[in-house]
Amino acid sequence: MSRILAIDYGKVRTGIAVTDELQIIASGLTTVPTKELITFLKDYISKEKVELFLVGEPKQMDNSVSESEALIIPFLKKLSQVFPNIPITRVDERFTSKMAFQTMIDSGLKKKQRKNKALVDEISATLILQSYLYSQ
Repeated sequence: MSRILAIDYGKVRTGIAVTDELQIIASGLTTVPTKELITFLKDYISKEKVELFLVGEPKQMDNSVSESEALIIPFLKKLSQVFPNIPITRVDERFTSKMAFQTMIDSGLKKKQRKNKALVDEISATLILQSYLYSQ
């Protein structure tokens, strides 16, 4: 089998998480500067087989589209052009940042470590991936 790769897209940084090859376990992979994201994905996919991209879909509490969706649409177009054989699925990402922060607290990370926004983005991507796996 191949992996599922989840992307928590951000203006500055993007969190990335992947499954194992059996698509059972979601693990944080890394956080990369958004401007380097496509290059990172090309490199990763040259080494690992990925069958699906999950991209977080930011929504407001009333289920309307978030303002940050305007940043994601051009990325989705580029992603589908660069990787035309890998489908893209959107996953509701409401509350993932808050849940990621709470996960950091629950795991005993010190206050200074919890200020690491890159770690929050990576954990958020992992939560997006876990929610998708649970729904399958």
